[in-house]
Amino acid sequence: MKPRSAAERETLNPQHPLFGLGYAKPIERREFLRVEETSVVRSDATVAEEVPVALAYNGRAHVVMMCTPADIEDFARGFTLSEEIVADPSELGPIRAVKYSQGIEVAISIPVERAAALGDRGRALVGRTGCGLCGVTTIDDALRPGRTVAAPAQRLEPQALFRAAAELPAWQTYNDGTGAVHAAAWVSADGTIVLVREDVGRHNALDKTIGAMVAAGIDARVGFALVTSRASYELVQKCAVAGIVALAAISRPTGLAIRMAEAAGIGLAALVRGRSANVYAHPERFGAES
Repeated sequence: MKPRSAAERETLNPQHPLFGLGYAKPIERREFLRVEETSVVRSDATVAEEVPVALAYNGRAHVVMMCTPADIEDFARGFTLSEEIVADPSELGPIRAVKYSQGIEVAISIPVERAAALGDRGRALVGRTGCGLCGVTTIDDALRPGRTVAAPAQRLEPQALFRAAAELPAWQTYNDGTGAVHAAAWVSADGTIVLVREDVGRHNALDKTIGAMVAAGIDARVGFALVTSRASYELVQKCAVAGIVALAAISRPTGLAIRMAEAAGIGLAALVRGRSANVYAHPERFGAES
């Protein structure tokens, strides 16, 4: 995708509140008025930013996602893989992100036959922050049967869940002070956090983590993913495509997420709090057989 010319882009007045959005930082200080019964006090606080990120494959626009403006290449890589736009990381070509006044455009190169198939799935769609189904136009697309993950290369222990959950807040750079950003972590089998990516969208955070794992050559069979959100079905679906054998969540799962995990062979733990967790699917993945 070639950068658009000035004539092709609508430009905002520099005084417009949306001007410069594409160059926004992931978190910023913003002023506000605290209104109480007998007073109005001026103050400020850190807020999480969200920016439209347009993904185009082989020069053709596909989807616009609302993302935290950080680790955009990881997001593009992970989204392309987890949404099965390509079948394998080797099919991913160069990824180029370009910032504009009103957002970020990402050009992604994929094989011609993959781009042709993508055209049949719907394109030029907008995904809101909480959307996990962007680029999907039918129920069959939404509920893809998915893949069955391979057997884990290393046994996980329940203690690994508790250790990772305790460590995760220290890794949440953008959420610290905003309280509005999700995190997805890749965790080694013993509970050591290897990497974390953050985003205002829970699925975006997981896509970024998957993209970072691919870039780092991490084996998805050794360890598990940990997310700060509920365990929704599209997160399980993305893990299955990426070959991740186990997923843990700080919040609760949905019924469909449990069904998906059961079908895909993914260990699913939720409500990981303190020294306890509820394991809903494939407890053997966490060494938690009854």
